[in-house]
Amino acid sequence: MEIRMNPDPIVVDFLVIGGGISGLQAGITAAEAGLQTLILEKADTRRSGNGCGGNDHFMCYLPEYHGDDFEAVMREAKETLVGGNQDDNLFRFMLARSADLIRKWESYGIRMRPTGDWNFEGHAMPGRRRYHLKYDGSDQKARLTAAAKKAGAKIMNKVVVNEILVNGEGRFVGAIGIGIRDEVPEMLVFQAKAGLIAVGEAMRMYPGNNPAYMFNTSHCPANAGSGAAMALRAGARLVNLDLPSRHAGPKYFTRSGKGTWIGALTDINGRLVGPFVDTIHVSRELPDPTGDVWKDCFVKNMDSGKGPVYMNCTGISEEDLAHMRKALVSEGCTSINEYLDQYGIDLRTSMIEFGQYEHMFYMNGIDIDDRAMSTVPGLYASGQSVGNVRGDITAAAVFGDHAAREAAAYVQTVPDFDVAALGDAIGEKAALYNFLLREEPGAHWKEANSTLQKIMDEYVGTRIRSGSLLTAGRKYIRDLRKYSREKLRAENAHELMRCLEVLDLLDLAEACAVSALDRKETRGAYHRRSDFPFTNPLLNNKFQTVRRKGDDLETEFRERVR
Repeated sequence: MEIRMNPDPIVVDFLVIGGGISGLQAGITAAEAGLQTLILEKADTRRSGNGCGGNDHFMCYLPEYHGDDFEAVMREAKETLVGGNQDDNLFRFMLARSADLIRKWESYGIRMRPTGDWNFEGHAMPGRRRYHLKYDGSDQKARLTAAAKKAGAKIMNKVVVNEILVNGEGRFVGAIGIGIRDEVPEMLVFQAKAGLIAVGEAMRMYPGNNPAYMFNTSHCPANAGSGAAMALRAGARLVNLDLPSRHAGPKYFTRSGKGTWIGALTDINGRLVGPFVDTIHVSRELPDPTGDVWKDCFVKNMDSGKGPVYMNCTGISEEDLAHMRKALVSEGCTSINEYLDQYGIDLRTSMIEFGQYEHMFYMNGIDIDDRAMSTVPGLYASGQSVGNVRGDITAAAVFGDHAAREAAAYVQTVPDFDVAALGDAIGEKAALYNFLLREEPGAHWKEANSTLQKIMDEYVGTRIRSGSLLTAGRKYIRDLRKYSREKLRAENAHELMRCLEVLDLLDLAEACAVSALDRKETRGAYHRRSDFPFTNPLLNNKFQTVRRKGDDLETEFRERVR
């Protein structure tokens, strides 16, 4: 089989890569600003990415609720779940713009106050103000898709973007995509003055709760870090790849939404695990925040023999139980409710074991400036492909909107560039696709993906790291990439997409290993160096970056913006 070739480039002003929350918001704003805007999505924008099923927490600052002292709000918000390791200027911008985005979302028909008033719950410490607005995001993707179309943005579903195109000056000029709607894939070339990477984080790089089911992941398993990998290959700088992040939730069920649960974390005998509440009789206004503060309590208690750790909802009221189950629908965790009903599990009498999920590249990715632009001119980034700001769905919406506004000004300053001049680069990708689609036998993508997971778990893991482990791990990653390029084979468009995702994961995995090797200290719960067991205070408030230099990778530390 050979890939079909579309001979003519598709030309637009602004190319949005990824139709998740951030990409759709960017598409709406850009189209309203008059840009000819095209959103590309590998699945379907009505139900794709991490926000596909919904969400129920939107971190924000509302003056009518939080008061007018924004600096006090900043100090408090930085101590919340999402307030930590990021550039303060971006976090400040996100909070300041959050109210505008909430009102935009209400105008799209998303229920930001389903109870009739602003309601803040979860992810909060006793005695502190709450910053996570409880909303109903169960239909958010459909609503945002409709708003994008109404604004005039065009959407192409079932298109996998695999490469960013830059000209001789290093400026973004387009991208290469593959249409996967039909069994025989189609190669597409896009030309644009500005582009936005708005794809998800890297899942499937580390083994999940049940490695036999590779797609049983806490976030969208189709997210393979392709945006960060493409940006890296295009010359962009990535940040924080060396500092892992892990989520938690019902053990083996692998559905996130930890902040939606109303209960206390206890051991098997009902004894509290953390010090933040003094009874299991918690409420929706202030459930037990232990899982947010002590994120690895589930692993620590298992390793010490004190575990398991349970989400204990036996002390909550019937009203709060009903509220929680409704909130799980808003969060997109309908499968949890279905499971409880199917097996007759009553949360008022039964505890649910919680566990920690696999490492994902969450706040690990593209380094952006205050315009939401990467170090590649004309290439913007937002959402979970970004590495130096975190606000979950809030950051996705705010920086998608911001990137589109900045792009609207930027495209007025740069000339058109004919991507036909990049024929050699386009031809190289076509040759790769055709090789992967060759007729002779080859290796299945799952072989490479599962092997990568074992390498990352054992050599670039989240429990212990060392110079020798990381050096060996990098070599094995490079070997696996070489073998994958020689042996992988796809029988159809779907498998071609999966093969390319694995190659993207391999590029990011090497960058992760190199970054972890260069961080000669122990920092946080998951970067623990046996050969450097201390935390180096000279690296406080510094971010490690990595970028491609020729055929190698180059790392350096930069100051965190404060």
